[in-house]
Amino acid sequence: MYRITLIPGDGIGPEVVEAARRCIEATGLEVEWDVFPAGERALKEYGKLVPEELLESIRRNKVALKGPIITPVGSGFRSVNVFLRKELDLFACVRPAKIYPGVRTHYDLVDLVVVRENTEDLYAGIEFAEGEDATFDLIGLVERYEKGYVRKDSGISLKAISRYGSERVVRFAFEYALENSRKKVTVVHKANILKYSDGLFLEVAREVAKDYEGKIEFEDIIVDNMCMQLVQRPERFDVLVLPNLYGDIISDLCAGLIGGLGVAPGANIGREFAIFEPVHGAAPKYAGLNRVNPMATILSGVMMLDYIGEHSKARKLESAVVDVLREGKDVTYDLLPPSEQDRAVGTKEMAEAICRKLR
Repeated sequence: MYRITLIPGDGIGPEVVEAARRCIEATGLEVEWDVFPAGERALKEYGKLVPEELLESIRRNKVALKGPIITPVGSGFRSVNVFLRKELDLFACVRPAKIYPGVRTHYDLVDLVVVRENTEDLYAGIEFAEGEDATFDLIGLVERYEKGYVRKDSGISLKAISRYGSERVVRFAFEYALENSRKKVTVVHKANILKYSDGLFLEVAREVAKDYEGKIEFEDIIVDNMCMQLVQRPERFDVLVLPNLYGDIISDLCAGLIGGLGVAPGANIGREFAIFEPVHGAAPKYAGLNRVNPMATILSGVMMLDYIGEHSKARKLESAVVDVLREGKDVTYDLLPPSEQDRAVGTKEMAEAICRKLR
C-alpha cells in the first residue's frame, strides 16, 4: 500500500487530477491519498498558500501528484511552484516530449527528455529594483571592479550558477539516460558569451561526462542554435540538460513539437522528494466545464508510477492512453481537427475510456 500526497490545485486542476487519480487506481495500484490544497484554494481554507500540513505530508510520503496552481497577485509569493521546489530542494525538472499516435503535430519523430536545473540561475529571484540604495551599491561595485558600465536607472537580476548545482543536475541527466536506455545527453548553454555562469555549467558538464564515456554519448550546443536544431531535426536529440531559464523556455518549445501543453507531463525531483504535475497552467476560464484534456496529468502519473518502481503498471497506463488516442473516439476537443470537434468528449469521459482499457 502506497501513501501519496494529492494536490488538486486550482482552476482545471481538480478535474485533471481526479482523472489521473482514477486512471492510476485502475492499474490496480493500492494507494491511500493524502489530499491537501495549495494556492488559491489553500489560501481560502488555511489562510496560507502552502499549508505546513501539506509540506509535512510530502516529507512523510516522499511523493506527490499535483495539479496546476494559481499564485494570487500581491500574495507575497513569486510562485507557489518555485516555493515548493526550493523548500523541498527539487533540483531537477524532468519534462519528456514524446509524440503519441492520434495527437496532431507537424512532426513524426520526437522522443526526448528535457532536464532543467530548478533552483539557480535567474529564477532564484535575486533581484534589485531600479532606484533602490542596494541597486546603486551593486552598480558601484561593478564599476569599482571595472566589470562594465550599468545605467543608474537599471533594475538588476542576478544569474548565479554554482559548481554544486550544475554537477548534481548534469549527473542526474546522465543517470536518467542510463536508467531509461537513452543514448545521448546534450548540454545546452550560452558559454560563448556568459563565460563565468554558463561557462561553469559547461565546464562541470564536461567533467561529469567523463564518468560516462563509452556508456552515454555527450555533446554541447549553444542555446540559440539548439532552438533552430529542435525545429529542424528534433529526432536527433535524446536527453537535454539545461540551466533553469533555458530549460523553462526549451521545454515549452518541445511541448509545441509534440502537440502542445495538453500532452506534456512533468516532474520535479530531488534527492528525497518528488512532485509530479502537468506542464500546463490552471486555465481558470475552463474550470468546471469538463472540457480540458487530462492527458498531461495522466502521463505525469505514468512518470510517478515509474518513479516508485511500478514499471509494469506504468506501461499498462501508458498503453491504455495510446489505445484511446489511436482509436480517436473518446478524446477531448483539442485532440481532434476543427471540423470534428463537435464529437469531442469531456475530461471525465476520456479518463473513463482509459480506465476501461485497464480493466
